[in-house]
Amino acid sequence: MTGEINLGGVYVHPLLIAAMLAFIVAELIGWGLSRTGFYRLVWHRGLFDVAMTVILWAALAAFLTGGSLSAALIG
Repeated sequence: MTGEINLGGVYVHPLLIAAMLAFIVAELIGWGLSRTGFYRLVWHRGLFDVAMTVILWAALAAFLTGGSLSAALIG
């Protein structure tokens, strides 16, 4: 198990930080995709956004905890 990160005296688990970063990055990517008209090609925008957020979360969690990306995505 990984240790917590100290943010101003509050200990935060790295997976929580990864979740917040993944949400912010997914929103920025979603904004860019909507500006380019990419979502016209997507069947279900909400499902696409959730899947993108989960994939980003797994990638950031693997990066922050020092694990491998394939283990984070596959299980």
